[in-house]
Amino acid sequence: MASEKSIVILDGGRRTPRADILIQNQKPGLFSRFSSTQLGGMAIAATLENTKIDKSLVGHVVMGMAAHSHRDSIYGAQGMRWRGGLGDDVPALTVARICGSGAEALAVGAEMMLAGMRHDTERPFTVGGGGESMQYPFAVYNQRGKVVGAAVQKYGPLDIKGLPPGTQLQDTLLMSLWDPSAKMAMANTAEELGRRHEITREQADEFGYRSNINAKKARDAGWFDEEIEPVEVQTDGALAPITVKHDTHIFDTISMKKMGRLRAAFEPGGIITAGNASAVVDGGAAMVIAKESDAEKYDAKPLARVVGMGVAACDPYIMGWGPVPAVTIALKNSGVPGDKIDHVELNEAFAPQALAC
Repeated sequence: MASEKSIVILDGGRRTPRADILIQNQKPGLFSRFSSTQLGGMAIAATLENTKIDKSLVGHVVMGMAAHSHRDSIYGAQGMRWRGGLGDDVPALTVARICGSGAEALAVGAEMMLAGMRHDTERPFTVGGGGESMQYPFAVYNQRGKVVGAAVQKYGPLDIKGLPPGTQLQDTLLMSLWDPSAKMAMANTAEELGRRHEITREQADEFGYRSNINAKKARDAGWFDEEIEPVEVQTDGALAPITVKHDTHIFDTISMKKMGRLRAAFEPGGIITAGNASAVVDGGAAMVIAKESDAEKYDAKPLARVVGMGVAACDPYIMGWGPVPAVTIALKNSGVPGDKIDHVELNEAFAPQALAC
């Protein structure tokens, strides 16, 4: 008999392809015209279509979004909800836990169901996931209330011709990758993990190479096709739109020799390069979660059961070590011993970070 206290993830979750923020570092990325809410909305619409649940049974939307990159980003999950085809009577919550925002959204949705205090029992399904555009703007700070041109700047567009000579626009994407508590960029925390665990450049390259080869094999074998919803885009200079069907950050011509030629990206003599670091991409993903008893009641097909979750904090100098204590907590909460785990999936932020964990 299905359990009231068991949360399941329904079959039919979908995501967009993941598109690099730039095409070969030479022109805007394929998804550069989409905001986070648009990308999340695409994923929600595709997920609802493929799970085949009645939209009227969706009682909440919980979506992760790490930062506000667009003018409509403040609306977050609400924008994703209406773009995904759900009604105005469906509440939506935006969750932010930096890189783990999408996973946190699913955790929050599950906890809301189990607590029952903010869960509509007549609309028992929750959509969870995330949308993220890394097309962060360039910005000028500390101008509100100052005289710009002929007037005090309060609201509205800012005429850059009225700014003092030499005023620079700050790159908010680059700023977001800097941790003020550690006083270093996230990539440098991965370099620190590499030093503490004596990981070599060759080991990092081998791991990054392996990841790319595995991704290429999976793509070519069609393993990602079921989960990816193709996206039609209009690119600069093209007469007709193109359809993006695959992740763009998979290299078809890669070798260990080429990996070895890449220069260290963040520190002199460092081990992180463009070949073994994580991609900076735009995309969205969504799935539907429910109590197991409700999934059974409405003949919805479960794909997986949530048996435990864990969250942990660690020294910001080794930010990427967080999965280790978090997994320890998740195993403890689930009652599942580590030697019973057949498959581990870890976000590979940087090769030395994944190797350390």
